[in-house]
Amino acid sequence: MVVCGDDTLAHRLAGELRDVYGERVTLVIPPVRPSRLPPAPLAGPGRASAFFGRMSAAMARTAATLPDPVGEGTRRPDASRVLEAAELDEDVLVDAGVEEAAALALVHDDDEINIRVALAARRLNPHLRLVIRLYNRKLGQHLEELLDQAAAVAVPGLDRAALDATTVLSDADTAAPALAATAVAGTSKVVRADGLLLRAVERNPPGPGEIADPGLCTLALLSATTNDPAGAEGSDNSGQDGPRLLPDDASAAAATGRGTVVLEAVSHAAPDLPPRRLAGRGAPLASLFSRRLRWSFAGIIAAVLALAVVSSLVTGAHPLGAMYLTLLDLFAIGDPAVGEPAPRQVMQLLAMVTGILLLPVVLAAVLEALGTFRTASALRRPPRGISGHVVLLGLGKIGSRVLVRLRELGIPVVCVEEDPDARGIALARGLRVPTVLGDVTQEGVLEAAKIERAHALLALTSVDTTNLEAALYARSIAPDLRVALRLYDDDFATAVYRTLRAAHPGALTRSRSVSTLAAPAFAIAMMGRQILGAIPVERKVLLMAAIDVAGHPRLEGRTVAEVFRPGAWRVIALDTAAPGDRVPDLADTRLDHEERRPAGLVWDLHPGYVLHPRDRVVLAATRRGLAELLGRQSASRARPAG
Repeated sequence: MVVCGDDTLAHRLAGELRDVYGERVTLVIPPVRPSRLPPAPLAGPGRASAFFGRMSAAMARTAATLPDPVGEGTRRPDASRVLEAAELDEDVLVDAGVEEAAALALVHDDDEINIRVALAARRLNPHLRLVIRLYNRKLGQHLEELLDQAAAVAVPGLDRAALDATTVLSDADTAAPALAATAVAGTSKVVRADGLLLRAVERNPPGPGEIADPGLCTLALLSATTNDPAGAEGSDNSGQDGPRLLPDDASAAAATGRGTVVLEAVSHAAPDLPPRRLAGRGAPLASLFSRRLRWSFAGIIAAVLALAVVSSLVTGAHPLGAMYLTLLDLFAIGDPAVGEPAPRQVMQLLAMVTGILLLPVVLAAVLEALGTFRTASALRRPPRGISGHVVLLGLGKIGSRVLVRLRELGIPVVCVEEDPDARGIALARGLRVPTVLGDVTQEGVLEAAKIERAHALLALTSVDTTNLEAALYARSIAPDLRVALRLYDDDFATAVYRTLRAAHPGALTRSRSVSTLAAPAFAIAMMGRQILGAIPVERKVLLMAAIDVAGHPRLEGRTVAEVFRPGAWRVIALDTAAPGDRVPDLADTRLDHEERRPAGLVWDLHPGYVLHPRDRVVLAATRRGLAELLGRQSASRARPAG
């Protein structure tokens, strides 16, 4: 396996492949270039932020040589081989062993670099399985088709359907559901793929004499927080008191005093609707003009009609002729009624007065219409009385995806972004989400987002120190505020969590590493399998994957009860559709919504059902359990014999 990247995700992915799947990995990273110029002197908060930044970077660079916390000596490096290269050209790829590799992961933060290297790698090895990190989903769909076509052209007679050579993933899409679910305590953890909605909810321990509802199945037991040194954020090092993934029914029933994560409901979700645009489809009258202005228009129209009726009665003219004369008088373009009867002269004067009253109403209508369109193109300010909302810091790649998830869950959001040209600003404007522009570390910005009345703070900027500083400042304003931080380094995230929990024991705190949430999906793709999503259980991750039963001796010919292995994997759904009618890829978003609906999925499986080779199942599995179940079987399929 070859992994090329320039951030924490590359190191995390290499470690996942090596430690979980037992693969030999070559990690290609850019060289570390120390600056030759001394840093400019900083003062005040800037110096403190720079210090925290250097500490975070140092922890990321030296993570491979830190002592193992469980006493296994020195931690092994994240990959079997590390290759430093300033630029990824064909010579570097050859040196990394791409020509003989089973899979290549391109996880640079720059989409252009990943695309360029993918094209070069496909020329070197047409059989190579490619896993590409791209934020642009439309571009990724076209690129996936292009690279698969290139592989088919390079090897005549190659079955593209069996090859499955290219997979395009986005770390933002993979991590966004978990981050959005973390924002609000008790909110369902959601994994979504191809309209498939898996909901896992945390339930409190049952009281004396009560029986916990297991839902469709129990996915995990939460930590015994009384004895667990990691508290409510148990990790792999928490021992027996930490979270237990995929327990059997007897263990779940015997674990009194523990909360559970259960699969509560599964439904089909409609595709995301595009944000409404006011200028594109036209605005309704009620949104253009205020109620007072509409009433003013109605009064003037009523006055004009009344004048026309009275004029017709007084002068004996036809109603249409009387209306015509009234409008001429209204706009002061009719002849003076000199020598006309007195009633006609009075009607003309009244019409002219009505016309004078019409001028300010027309001017107000023009100003209100202009103001409405200008407001539609501007960002909304947080309403004065807003409360119980989530304050979302950062509208970059991750923040934009999380904003969409929060809106889907119906959670009110107020965004804070420093860069007015950030990619999520247009999204927030289109969704009509209140947004505050400003540096969150400056005084008054969080107050403008009504942080004192917020339900939770979700800090997702690209700078760890900014997220940490915002969390500390928010806690100084609202000590009981629920806080969720996005931090790049998982060790740093754990340290920050424990410190904040000790300082604010009465408040809920979560720290999340995007690389930790995204790496399992990339690793599964490199093994040639499809992962539907990841559900975080405290500081562990539970994976949802779709597996064909054929070719797996631990699945084929066994009952659902026999397949279940506590702590490793569990069958939670079965695709009963015929192989010819089956959706090829549950994670594929390129097909029409109705065409790709997984109508054959059955969730309430009988334990005695025997799995047949034609079946496809949805598994809930731990990382190591899925690695043990899959192994390298799929990797060997990518290269035909000879």
